[in-house]
Amino acid sequence: FPGAGTCYQQVKRVLHAAVPDRLHGREKETGIIRQFLREHVSGHRPGSLYISGAPGTGKTACLSRVLLDCKDELAGSKTIVLNCMALSSPQGIFPAMGQQLGLPTASGREGVRRLEKQLTAQGPMVLLVLDELDQLESKGQDVLYTLFEWPRLPGSRLVLVGLANALDLTDRSLARLAAHPAGGPRLLHFPPYTKEQLSAILQERLGQVAGDTVLDAAALQFCARKVSALSGDARKALDVCRRAVEVVELEVRSQSLLKPLPGGE
Repeated sequence: FPGAGTCYQQVKRVLHAAVPDRLHGREKETGIIRQFLREHVSGHRPGSLYISGAPGTGKTACLSRVLLDCKDELAGSKTIVLNCMALSSPQGIFPAMGQQLGLPTASGREGVRRLEKQLTAQGPMVLLVLDELDQLESKGQDVLYTLFEWPRLPGSRLVLVGLANALDLTDRSLARLAAHPAGGPRLLHFPPYTKEQLSAILQERLGQVAGDTVLDAAALQFCARKVSALSGDARKALDVCRRAVEVVELEVRSQSLLKPLPGGE
């Protein structure tokens, strides 16, 4: 099967959960994030946005796409992207931020005080993106409250964008913020993908590979229907298809190895 290996490699490559040029079915959410960044970062207005949605609904991919597309617009500001899963404790967010802002190492209240002073001093806007924000939940929720209060301080230049799975994190953990005259953070929810959206995502990815289709259209529909019924997780749909291609690839390789040589008995 000459060239078959290359074909399967190409298909597996496009089925990886990388950030695509266009996020199908997330045009509305992408537009809201882009508008928020323009209003607050480019417009020099501190603020906060909380993005919720189950795993695989495109939260991180959408935000990453917008950050890439708006690179020139955000060039005058400082962008910090941190995954809270990488922290050893919720309080670890403060030294991690301080390091990104070039502040001397300080722990405890002194570190928080230095950060607060830095974020309310003159300078460019700071865009802080915190993925897996629910990892910062702690006793009394002091870490989350501190972070979401910073954009409200006089002279603040912080724009905070937090991402997490839970829809009710702000109601459950940040109820006090709602009592503030400015209210809580702006909310944006990513619903699970529908079977039509998952099918379109899979077809769009596979359409990037020239030649005969490796996965049958009926198989894609079946996969999209099953995944949408269970979770609506696009990463899961991509993973199922990629594993199916790996199975076929192994079968083809074993057949070609067992095939007799030309002229042989």
